[in-house]
Amino acid sequence: MNKYFFFVSIFLLISAPLKSEDIKKIFDQQHEFNIYTGMFDFSDDGKRSHILGFQHQNENLLRESFLGTLSPVTGALITQDNASYFYTGVQAMYKLGNINITPSFTPGVYNQGDGKDLGHLVEFKSEVQISLDLPRESQFGISYNHLSNASLGDKNPGANSYMFNFLKKF
Repeated sequence: MNKYFFFVSIFLLISAPLKSEDIKKIFDQQHEFNIYTGMFDFSDDGKRSHILGFQHQNENLLRESFLGTLSPVTGALITQDNASYFYTGVQAMYKLGNINITPSFTPGVYNQGDGKDLGHLVEFKSEVQISLDLPRESQFGISYNHLSNASLGDKNPGANSYMFNFLKKF
């Protein structure tokens, strides 16, 4: 239950200083929200844990480049062991018919909670997501990521995770 309280609290803290007209302007723009769940550090029998996360992408900030369509993303995740990760970074988007391939790189801040010690406060998440377009501007996908501190800390065990994603544009 405290996982849901955490995400609702963050949303309220972020949106509290905004007036209702400001909130309407923000949500009148094109945004993509990604809600995901899966298994954090599935390759470590001792520290694997269920994961719940949320990610936001503002469609108005899409940029075409020689690397593909790039976009900033921001998100947070929490594990059943109360480890959390807050991140922001960039993702590339490639479309093959109804299939979307989305690699991303997102540096962030990791809090161990009762979960795995990843060796440092600063961690880097490399991820690839494959999703299928659904009706009503939605997608369903799977993703794999690796969280690592790039040897910033004395130890760097890393964590491999897989997730099931539901994406919706508003």
